[in-house]
Amino acid sequence: MMEYKGYKAQIDFDAEAGTFVGEVINTHDGIGFSGRSVDELMTAFRRAVDEYLELSCDMGGEAVHPFSGQLAIRVNPMLHRAIAICAEREGKSVSAWIAECLSRAAGVSPSRMGG
Repeated sequence: MMEYKGYKAQIDFDAEAGTFVGEVINTHDGIGFSGRSVDELMTAFRRAVDEYLELSCDMGGEAVHPFSGQLAIRVNPMLHRAIAICAEREGKSVSAWIAECLSRAAGVSPSRMGG
């Protein structure tokens, strides 16, 4: 996982092309980049984020701020208690249990969630 200016990137390796391929994962907009070495990949990541921010500004708008990974929700006390019981039964924190449930519901693989 790489981070720059609050934007986080997931990195994969394309063995066929011999290239690292990155994707910014905490924004709605598709921001991709690649490089053949770690240094080249890091430079491409920073350039992609900077160009995204510059382009957004040039278009008279604002860049979509990266998702922070923090989500505040309100539930009724009975549901809160039930969630806490389920989390405890599985030996997890309430936050970890909810994140796992939400990732399943959203169809997101835990390996792609990062930290």
